[in-house]
Amino acid sequence: MSRDAEACAQGLIVRGAFRPDGATTVILLGPDEPQFWHRFAASPEAHRPAPDPLDRWSKRVIGALARAWGGRATFPSDGPPYAPFLRWARQSRRAFESPIGLLVHDTAGLLISYRGAVTLPARLTLPPVRPSPCTVCATRPCTTACPVAALRPGKPYDVAACRAHIGRPEGRKCRTGGCLARRACPLSQQMHRPPAQASFHMDAFMKDWPGTDGGDPA
Repeated sequence: MSRDAEACAQGLIVRGAFRPDGATTVILLGPDEPQFWHRFAASPEAHRPAPDPLDRWSKRVIGALARAWGGRATFPSDGPPYAPFLRWARQSRRAFESPIGLLVHDTAGLLISYRGAVTLPARLTLPPVRPSPCTVCATRPCTTACPVAALRPGKPYDVAACRAHIGRPEGRKCRTGGCLARRACPLSQQMHRPPAQASFHMDAFMKDWPGTDGGDPA
């Protein structure tokens, strides 16, 4: 079975790879949606009363893949210091800066996320590079989708405005369905992310925000 197939069997998908030197290859793994969420929701981690269940699931599953492939696993939650996943994403040449400043992926759009990376002691052949999907997006709906203009072209992400809106009743659509700007991306609409997954990420994003029970809204 190929590495791609082995990852998919666990609800994951290769979202890019790059060669940092002449001897190794870093493979970036992200959710293969929507089956990813169903795999996690049925896992022991999702049903144990312990912190960070998705990080624990990722470390178990990707750690096992890394061992099977003869590589070394790295995770966004490892740190400090934290691994530079955003820089690695750009190095894969499959993720680019979008008009609203967030990363956009050539197939996942603005719903791109990474659960971990595996460094292999081999120089693998990489697929041809494709251009940013934004170059052929005529309407760029992500630029106008945010109801409080927290994500705007040429402006820094207004985290406070975003979280304040999500914490109010009028922000329920964002809270339960996920970031409207991300969801507006035509490629993201093909991901079919389950509502429970979107709500899970938003709850994590809103944690400790005043007035809620609750970065970057994934």
